[in-house]
Amino acid sequence: MSDKHVDIDTVKYISKLSKLKFTDNEAKKLAGEFEAILGHFETIDKVDLSDINVNEFDEVNTEFRKDVPKVFEDKKKLMQNVKSLRDGAIEVPKIIE
Repeated sequence: MSDKHVDIDTVKYISKLSKLKFTDNEAKKLAGEFEAILGHFETIDKVDLSDINVNEFDEVNTEFRKDVPKVFEDKKKLMQNVKSLRDGAIEVPKIIE
C-alpha cells in the first residue's frame, strides 16, 4: 500500500467537489473502498511491461464512422432535465476551486 491514505476528510473533500453528501459511516466505507482501488492500481503499476511493444497497434486499420452533425428535433425532450438555461445554452455551476 502507498504512503498516502484515503481518510474520511479526503472522502468529504471529494464529495464536496462532486456535490455529493455522505454520512460519516458512508464516508468511512468509501475511504476503505478507495484504498482498495488504489491498491489495485499499485499492483497494476508493478507489472513489467518492458517487453511490450506499444507501437504494435499503430499498424491496425481502424475503421471510423463519418462524423456527421445532425439536428436534434425534439429540443423539449433534450432539455427536460436541464436545471438552468441562459441564451439557449445549458448553464452549469462553477466547480473549480
